[in-house]
Amino acid sequence: MGGHQPSVLGRLSHPKTPPSRRVLLDGSIAARVRSENRYTGGVLLFTLWSTTVTLPHDSAPTDLRAGRCSHSPSATAATRCEPRGPRLLDRVRATARAVHLARSTERAYVSWIRRYILFHGKQHPASLREAAVNEFLTSLAVDRHVAASTQNQALAALLFLYDAVLHSPLERVGAVIRARRPKRLPAVLTQEEVALLLATLTGEPATIATLLYGAGLRLNEALHLRVKDLDITRRQIVIREAKGNKDRVSVLPDCLLRTLSRSLDRWRAAHAAAVTRGAGRVRLPTALAHKYPTLETDWAWQWVFPAARDYVDRASGRHYRHHVHESTIQRAVREAAREARLPKRATCHTLRHSFATHLLEAGHDIRTVQELLGHNDVRTTMIYAHVLNRGGPLIRSPADCLCGPVISRRHAGEAPLHPGQHTTEARSPL
Repeated sequence: MGGHQPSVLGRLSHPKTPPSRRVLLDGSIAARVRSENRYTGGVLLFTLWSTTVTLPHDSAPTDLRAGRCSHSPSATAATRCEPRGPRLLDRVRATARAVHLARSTERAYVSWIRRYILFHGKQHPASLREAAVNEFLTSLAVDRHVAASTQNQALAALLFLYDAVLHSPLERVGAVIRARRPKRLPAVLTQEEVALLLATLTGEPATIATLLYGAGLRLNEALHLRVKDLDITRRQIVIREAKGNKDRVSVLPDCLLRTLSRSLDRWRAAHAAAVTRGAGRVRLPTALAHKYPTLETDWAWQWVFPAARDYVDRASGRHYRHHVHESTIQRAVREAAREARLPKRATCHTLRHSFATHLLEAGHDIRTVQELLGHNDVRTTMIYAHVLNRGGPLIRSPADCLCGPVISRRHAGEAPLHPGQHTTEARSPL
């Protein structure tokens, strides 16, 4: 094409062709067009090529804005604009929310599917089958040296992609080099170490950490507690939508009753003032906000541990209050463990492990502990029984029976006993 080429903006403003029936295509430029179609509603990208296509008069402008135009010379005017569907990762997110997966699971699945696509040179997963999946999973174990749980999570994400999103289930995923899943025992603190850790914490992190140890909660379960979930009279907590989308009941420690009551009284007064100035809203599960609009400001639905500040919702412009962020409590527990100089790795989840182990040490039934922890299978709870079987004062080392005097004198820096030399200590067979 010779001669001077007008700019894209100049061609878009050409006076002889209505913009609603004219598509300008240039191979070097991509125009960002904001769609007004209520069915798409987002920002769509149109690739511009070096030709001009005039649509027939009966074509609707919304079809153009929501479609994808073909630059093939053999395409007819009626087929040059094809409807554009949602992107693959958007379909994954929509399907995950349709089946009510947790948001953390949704983010993990999207991340693994993106890595899978990039691993195969950005090929669409619909053109990849079992061999490609095997190659990706094997690479994770061989090249990346990932743990077995990480490889299983990647496999679960790909199975979800092919089964629920693409509706093309894989026949058989075999010949995969899998990382061995090791049997690990959880780190457990003694009661003295727990007391030292909790004494080092102050303020709201101390209350939350005590709740983790006193009720055996996961961190997210404690932070997602609402006012209505605390039954102070019956000394119990109702954990809603826990792991596996299950509800359960746990014990409310007596040592926290006064602290929680005072904290909720202060928070209730602050919440009433926030509602007066038009704030004081929280996000509700599912579609409760549409069915009961006033529940967003209802006291019973407020967080037990609210964040310090509100945030503004971009869509509605309303002020909402989130709960305390997980990283705030994790950082506080990590710093407290360092300050207390604990010889073990202490995290928020370590307090949950310690809760289960100390209940078993106190003689509680393992089925009761299983219910309090929310485990599906009692074999998961049995790992804490294995923790109790690790040595300890009930088992005496054979070295203490055979070599006690010799070893004690050697470590004390004394001269070893000669043959025939008498000692008040028990004679060693050695």
